[in-house]
Amino acid sequence: MKLQPEMTSEALTRLKRARGQLNAVIEMMENGEDCRAALTQLAAVSKAIDRAGFKIIASGMRHCGTARDRGEQPEMTEEELEKLFLALA
Repeated sequence: MKLQPEMTSEALTRLKRARGQLNAVIEMMENGEDCRAALTQLAAVSKAIDRAGFKIIASGMRHCGTARDRGEQPEMTEEELEKLFLALA
């Protein structure tokens, strides 16, 4: 299944936010700042990346479900989508 802008805009927003947070963590580490603040930001990065992945899976599930409803063959099977979902979990 190809990533379509209408399917990934929310995930992309989250990933861009995570990129900024990760850059901040790297700077904190390079500058020898407090480890608690760096770890708090790192946890936020991790959560943002996870949520972006789940958004992409959810969009794919909706996209394939819509294709099935129209009587078309979806690009991915439910089993393939489940496997991708479980890879993130």
